[in-house]
Amino acid sequence: MSAVDWLVFTVYFGAVVAFAWYQSRRNRGIEGFFLANRRMGWGAIGLSVMATQASAITYIGTTGQAFDDGMEFVQFYLGQPIAMVILCVLFVPFFHRSKIYTAYEYLERRFDAKTRSMTSFLFLMSRGLAAGIVLYAPAIVLSVIMGWDERVTILVMGLITVAYTIMGGITAVIWTDVVQMLVMFAGIGIALAVLFSTLPEGVGVADVAYIGGIHEMWKSIDLSWDPTDRYTLWSGLIGGLFLALGYFGTDQSQVQRYLTASSLRQSRLSLIFNAFVKVPMQIFILAIGVLLYVFYHFERPPLVFNPAEVAVVEQSDRGDEFAGLEAAHERTHELRRTATFELLEARRSGNALASPQRRIAAYDDELERLREESKTLVAEVRGASSNDVNYVFPTYLITYVPAGILGLLIAVIFAAAMSSLDSELTALSSATVIDFYRRHFKPDGSDAHYLLVSRLATLAWGGFAVLFALYVGQLGSLVEAVNEVGSIFYGSLLGVFLLAFLVRRATAAGAFYGLIFAICSVLAVARFTDIAWLWYNVVGTAIVLLVGSLISLLARPSDQGRTESAAG
Repeated sequence: MSAVDWLVFTVYFGAVVAFAWYQSRRNRGIEGFFLANRRMGWGAIGLSVMATQASAITYIGTTGQAFDDGMEFVQFYLGQPIAMVILCVLFVPFFHRSKIYTAYEYLERRFDAKTRSMTSFLFLMSRGLAAGIVLYAPAIVLSVIMGWDERVTILVMGLITVAYTIMGGITAVIWTDVVQMLVMFAGIGIALAVLFSTLPEGVGVADVAYIGGIHEMWKSIDLSWDPTDRYTLWSGLIGGLFLALGYFGTDQSQVQRYLTASSLRQSRLSLIFNAFVKVPMQIFILAIGVLLYVFYHFERPPLVFNPAEVAVVEQSDRGDEFAGLEAAHERTHELRRTATFELLEARRSGNALASPQRRIAAYDDELERLREESKTLVAEVRGASSNDVNYVFPTYLITYVPAGILGLLIAVIFAAAMSSLDSELTALSSATVIDFYRRHFKPDGSDAHYLLVSRLATLAWGGFAVLFALYVGQLGSLVEAVNEVGSIFYGSLLGVFLLAFLVRRATAAGAFYGLIFAICSVLAVARFTDIAWLWYNVVGTAIVLLVGSLISLLARPSDQGRTESAAG
């Protein structure tokens, strides 16, 4: 990064922290710290909800995934707009009327303290680990771009985020998310513009669409009903719907956002905003990955995108072997580049296209073989698997993007990581203080006391996230499995809330034991079947509703009467 990039980067973060402090001045007490005194409008909440979900891996990992697999990942998000409508109709009114601090507080009113504590504990366990992963995942990429040790990158992101979260609470988090989400939108537009500007002269939008099309990179819909396929239309519409309902309807990091709204209407508008904007945003991010794939038909891509892995192999006793693969890769790329220009020229002149297409397909196969062989070599040298998908977009940035713009785009990646982490910290702190400390340890404390404890809890969770991020690199598969782990819990938690909302005779015993049985069942499905993880959410929800309803039917009449009274 140049001096101009560093200036842009530094000014951006200084402005973000100052803006967060300014917006948080009106906070009053613990309700101000956790819920912004319930005075936020739908636009700010909507952007914050989106920023919470749009982590740095969404920005850099999704582009890399599209570079490898095309647009098929967009199916993952197709159920989300439907989920937002259901949340507006079913979930939000219950939460808004209850005047609660956390989603799990509602479950005690509906069921009992045991169910509340169990669901809140599951949230703390899953989100506490996720906070560390939110820090670690982008740090390993940013450390390469910026030339920092990854531990320094983790500490910088962690300290800045913890500082403004402690200082301003949820108000600072929401308004910081607003700024960072707007910057992310700008970053997407700038990245697309830069990509088109770096294409060879004479290669236009139609050519890019055509090259992507002949490689089926724009194909985004798979109609297969095979439950072992990760991304299909049905896994997205059904499994993705249940995942979105579980995430936005039961995860405190999301529920806390629309609890800050000044009215029920504002809460609903914030979610409807997400229903309309999230999928198009994701399409544009995926399109960056496809454009990178087309771009690297004209410019030679790295054989392995992670420079740290390349350095290790080149310095090993198998460096000559890797150099041979690189030479073959360079020759094959030049042949594909020539054939691609021939194909575009033939298309413009109306001549037969079959010959260049066949040659390009053969060169593609050879390049893919060389890439896989090189990754195998890297894995053998390092003693760990090689997965460089998260380095595709950052490698392009540091190689081709002009000074100044690079600093802004790197700030976008930092912003995405921090906007997810700050949301995790406020949610973890609120669940810790409200669901456990105030409920079980000190129910009669003053507002000032709870505010101090809330800031200390935020600091503690921030420290935990940083420490876990420093350690998580040794766990390898945990980062890859984070979405699967989330799906083990989300469907089951969703089932408990649906039981509370929809089954009038549901009892506390039904909810509690249905939740435990569902989590065990989902773990069994994950362990003993090949069913794709998106379907775990459907399994967990269905089992809680079934088992919880059956247990409730067998409950004593007195228990049913108590539950009906609570529901009313």
